[in-house]
Amino acid sequence: MKLRLTKVAVFLAALIPLGRLGWKALNDGLGANPIEVITHSTGDWTLIFILLTLSVTPVRRITRQYWLIGIRRMIGLFAFFYGSLHFLTYIWLDKFFDVHEMLKDIAKRPFITVGFSAFVLMIPLALTSTAASIRRLGGRNWLRLHRLIYLTAILGVVHYAWLVKADLRKPIEYGGILSLLLAYRIGVWASERRSRPLVSAPAASKITEA
Repeated sequence: MKLRLTKVAVFLAALIPLGRLGWKALNDGLGANPIEVITHSTGDWTLIFILLTLSVTPVRRITRQYWLIGIRRMIGLFAFFYGSLHFLTYIWLDKFFDVHEMLKDIAKRPFITVGFSAFVLMIPLALTSTAASIRRLGGRNWLRLHRLIYLTAILGVVHYAWLVKADLRKPIEYGGILSLLLAYRIGVWASERRSRPLVSAPAASKITEA
């Protein structure tokens, strides 16, 4: 019951950024370039939710709050949700589904290619986020697939840095957080590798540590 209420609270909280955007749109609060505001906001929240997803495992281990694993899937799906809105803003509101214009953009703006690659990598993660997918793929294969989130996060930070060019404060902040999260995982991996001859961790426990 407590986990269910927590999931409801997380779900509602995750919709607040979208609600704020909708409120601003209805009240002419998006400024002189509303498309740019929507693009940056949805992109920011995509990265934030990706980083939150990656934060669940270390926070759970350090604090021993094991219930956190129950909300990680939802947070990851919200990362895909805001990523989809970010992508849709570009192809619809910015380019009006003009494939020729998008191809020209890709040719002269590498950050778009990097961002699109990050979004494409998120698709299989979202499609295989269910318990049924874990059973169908097998725990080890599912874990390998979901390691794509690390590459997705790296590409997302690079996409942001190449986009803004001059004001790198936010990309650096996101990159710093991502670096800490990756460093933590590398440290855990190295520690487990050193102790592997002495302790054999159950395979099931590794499935939850993506």
